[in-house]
Amino acid sequence: MNSLWLIENSNVKNFDSLNDDISADVCIIGAGIFGLSCGYYLSNSGLNVVILDKSDIARKTTGHTTAKITSQHGLIYTYLVDTYGEQFAKDYLMANEEAIENIKNIIDTENINCDFERQSNFVYTTDVSEVSKIKKEVEYVNRIGFPANFVTKTGLPFDIAGAIQFKDQAQFNPIKYVNGLCNCIIKNSGKIYTNTTVYDVKKDNNSFLTFSTGGTIKSRYVILASHYPFINFPGMYFFKMYQSSSYVVGVDTKKTLFNGMYITASSPTYSFRTANYQGKKILLLGGLDHKTGTPVTYADSYQTLENYAKQSYPNCEILFRWDTRDCITLDKIPYIGHFSSTIDNLYVGTGFNKWGMTSSNVAANIVCDMILGKQNRYAYVFDSTRINPIKNRTEVKNMVTESINSLAIKKLKDSNISFDSISNNSGGIIDVNNQKVGIYKDTSRKYICS
Repeated sequence: MNSLWLIENSNVKNFDSLNDDISADVCIIGAGIFGLSCGYYLSNSGLNVVILDKSDIARKTTGHTTAKITSQHGLIYTYLVDTYGEQFAKDYLMANEEAIENIKNIIDTENINCDFERQSNFVYTTDVSEVSKIKKEVEYVNRIGFPANFVTKTGLPFDIAGAIQFKDQAQFNPIKYVNGLCNCIIKNSGKIYTNTTVYDVKKDNNSFLTFSTGGTIKSRYVILASHYPFINFPGMYFFKMYQSSSYVVGVDTKKTLFNGMYITASSPTYSFRTANYQGKKILLLGGLDHKTGTPVTYADSYQTLENYAKQSYPNCEILFRWDTRDCITLDKIPYIGHFSSTIDNLYVGTGFNKWGMTSSNVAANIVCDMILGKQNRYAYVFDSTRINPIKNRTEVKNMVTESINSLAIKKLKDSNISFDSISNNSGGIIDVNNQKVGIYKDTSRKYICS
């Protein structure tokens, strides 16, 4: 079953595939919300923009999101303050708060009808033992200057032990929004090509050549806006992220629904919001995330969500089921900016950690400012060339050793890093972004990272 957003917008304009060699100022690879946001800003600034996608517009993560627009990304601010300090945490928050307003301004300026609604966002718990960490999050968020509240009453159809509330957040229909962006890009003489797969990007003196199944694009700038950066080296983002799958059901509850957006403070994750469907409000219930590739049964995914919905709404009807995949960074912060410190004019935005509606606008503003030669006060927070994430060796070990066919190991094998020199039942050292990482190969040729 497809997502609500894609079914509701199944008759939108389709774009042609590329069938020629062309030139542009900027080539954007990926027509999700990040790529299209970049295309909107840059075409508005007078640059000649070309956007390519191997599928149709926003058919991947953007079309399968729950579409909450919020700066409240779980209980992240305690972590950010403790790890990076108050100013860093404040700048992360303000970058996302500004993104909410940026999206609203685009909607108002371009008259995009996308069901935008202001809502409070809540991170809640039903477990009394978790209340202290929620209260600590409230304290930290208040300390960095944002008016978060601790509450014990919400619109949810069950009792909670406590929640942190961010007011003036939002939700919308993401496909209606990106369709509006497409219209603006075309109006600004930008070009969008779908069902056109990019398979390589090469530097050509002061330009780039982007090779696709329909032709070659010559441009001064390239933005990698695909779900997962398909260029492996030298960025090595595959080694600094993993993919997480989660599930959503759209539910006709047969009852009047609450206001607000909600997510649990800890696992198992449950996420709630309302959405418009055929003139009424339905419930979008999501969550149950796990690392992509881990075997999961229907009973452990959709069935669990459906049973959870029926606890509060016994007579409900399940209208939609869909799943999505998100890129998760090891330090909980997206990678935004230069693809590599060794390559000029190649940019990336990835690892939005399930908060892509807001983070995509943060990323678009940072990358577009870089291309336009402007300073962006938040760029340092999301610096895509940072090395620090690799220090989280526990997460790296879990990612690499999860299966013998680990994405990281597979791609590293395809690199110029020598694995053949490591004997069975022996170890070796590889260099990853100037960090030494130990690799052990057991007697069955399975790799373990340390």
